[in-house]
Amino acid sequence: MNELLERVIAAHGGMDRWNELASVSARVLGGGALWPLKGQEGILDDVVTRAELHRQYAGSTPFGAPGLRSAVSPDRAAIETDTGEVVDERLHPRNAFAGHEISTPWDRLHLAYFNGYAMWNYLTEPFLLAGPGFQVEELKPHHEDGEVWRTLEVTFPDNVATHSRKQTYYVDDAGHIRRHDYVSEIVGPNTPVAANYSSDHQEFDGILIPTRRLVYLTDPDGNAVKDTVTVSIELRDITFTKE
Repeated sequence: MNELLERVIAAHGGMDRWNELASVSARVLGGGALWPLKGQEGILDDVVTRAELHRQYAGSTPFGAPGLRSAVSPDRAAIETDTGEVVDERLHPRNAFAGHEISTPWDRLHLAYFNGYAMWNYLTEPFLLAGPGFQVEELKPHHEDGEVWRTLEVTFPDNVATHSRKQTYYVDDAGHIRRHDYVSEIVGPNTPVAANYSSDHQEFDGILIPTRRLVYLTDPDGNAVKDTVTVSIELRDITFTKE
């Protein structure tokens, strides 16, 4: 394993502890400019998201109405009742974003897919980066706001639903991921690089989780443009299970 990634995983609780756990749930308070832009304002303001740790699956409830939940894996996005009855479903959901521009409105299944894969990625970082097929390389240090962060460039395998194949993580001296850069490819072909800042790291069941995220777009020089928050995420009531 890459030395820096190994250090980051250790700082977040270690792989041995991670492998003892099966799923995580959290209350998620969401916001930001992306949701009204896509015609989905308010859906993710206050939901409970559950993610499995060792296969890519995540769902949020309530999703659009009481008694409904989303259910997302790489090849399927669905809206179900709380008892599991399928209300709406889309197989190979990434294909449904073909031809989209930044301003293209989304339907509920577009939102379910984007939110589902993104939250799974965030809730399983950094451990997922040690999985099969991931390529990890340390690049030159990054300087920001008087700090120096080590830099990991990660290439994701094709079987993982994510924002883009290449993503960059910036790590502080404590081994915490402070910034995470990627392109949300399904949003549109001209989407700028996003800078996802994580903070307020707290320990839950032996695993360190950043409980706050603020996502900004960047300028051509890679600097975050912080006058508009694209997505905000606050996590509360985080619990892990072993089954």
